Amino acid sequence: MAGTFLSIEDLSETVRRHKAAGRRVVLCNGVFDLLHVGHVRYLRAARALGDVLVVAINDDASAERLKGAGRPFMPARERAEILCALDCVDYVTSFPDDTPRGVLDRLRPDVHAKGTDYTAQNVPEAGFDRDLGIQVAIVGDAKDHSTTDLAAKVSGGRRG
Repeated sequence: MAGTFLSIEDLSETVRRHKAAGRRVVLCNGVFDLLHVGHVRYLRAARALGDVLVVAINDDASAERLKGAGRPFMPARERAEILCALDCVDYVTSFPDDTPRGVLDRLRPDVHAKGTDYTAQNVPEAGFDRDLGIQVAIVGDAKDHSTTDLAAKVSGGRRG
């Protein structure tokens, strides 16, 4: 089954219904620019932690602020469409902020899954998650893949 893109407003109600039905909701967030195998492994591992996987992607303006000029390589609507095509993803939304705190506050997932480039001690939102009663989980394989490295390889060594 393909995932569905929803506005944060619509997704808030959808998540509330899933939680009311006893389903465990997991949230992942990131830019997800040039989807690669590290992303897929991260998303699959996150999905294994619950019944519903929500992926919150940075919109184009916040992706550029976070990643620099020339990024993202793909607009948010295309990144969302690709993520929705993955079987492990149930819902995708986008957000305009540099951090997912607003999404976490609005959706209140059971689990906030972060990749292995983080540890339980350095997740930027860990205290915020804890205050909201959200479990933090570190998932995926070792951080051996990155969009920046992939883009550099494709462009002949120039970093993007």
